[in-house]
Amino acid sequence: MTATTADVWLPFPAEEIDGLPEDLNYLFWDGGTEYPGNPADCAYYVVPYMKGPEIAQRPLAAMNSVQVVQTLSAGIDHIEPGLGLLPAGVRLCNAKGVHEASTAELTLALILASLRGFPGFFHGQDKEEWRSGFYPALADKSVLIVGYGSIGSAIEDRLAPFECARVARVARSVRTTARGPVHTLDDLPALLPEADVVILSTPLNPSTQGLVDADFLAAMPDGALLVNVARGGVVDTKALLAELESGRLRAALDVTDPEPLPQGHPLWHAPNVLITPHVGGSTSAFEPRAKRLLAAQLARFAAGEPVPNVVTTTG
Repeated sequence: MTATTADVWLPFPAEEIDGLPEDLNYLFWDGGTEYPGNPADCAYYVVPYMKGPEIAQRPLAAMNSVQVVQTLSAGIDHIEPGLGLLPAGVRLCNAKGVHEASTAELTLALILASLRGFPGFFHGQDKEEWRSGFYPALADKSVLIVGYGSIGSAIEDRLAPFECARVARVARSVRTTARGPVHTLDDLPALLPEADVVILSTPLNPSTQGLVDADFLAAMPDGALLVNVARGGVVDTKALLAELESGRLRAALDVTDPEPLPQGHPLWHAPNVLITPHVGGSTSAFEPRAKRLLAAQLARFAAGEPVPNVVTTTG
């Protein structure tokens, strides 16, 4: 199958995406029961956004001609377990460039709302109580970003005006950036005791599953804030609950384990926690940026050029 005769499965109607190359056959599928065509004829599969791993992986076993699998998320943990169903040489691409701004915005919102006591103000407003007092500021705080990819870098961009005392960075490999050094996970024991705010923006993979365990949390100083905009599985929920219920730490979570957080789960009513329902990338910025990404990726695919954002290749 050549690119010029290829079926492309899109989660948006093709007519809603400006700049798509004309020599591809576009089929709309957003996770419905019926497929738009034969999965065996699909060469470029764009995974439906936020529909869960079961839907994301459902057609993979039949996609024996697929060349590219494209997520519209930064993370790939919802599709990665199904890659073994695909033939060798399939490129998996993520949505780098789509979610950085929105996720970084939410990260700062979570930090500021938690430090400045917004949840208490909301409860006070409901009860018509004037809850004045002194609250922590982000200014002069030491911040640690665990997961310094494009989202972690975007978060630091937005931290810059807030006069933090220090920003430390952790990623998979050591490197130097214009803002300073990037450490590895091995350096966490030395970095955590100095961090007033710990931001998780790392992918979920075997090295980060349960990374934030009892030992990690114990190394954080009293009163520190944990912010998770990564994946719920990065954090040991039981260990986090113990620290929250003791009153020693605070947390602001856009993702949880389990997710969605079920009714009756103790995390809902734990002290010192602010929870948002995985809305880091779900903003007005998503759709136009996702469509621009798809137009650019598919233009290169149709031209037989390498597509950007390749995370891994099956084999």
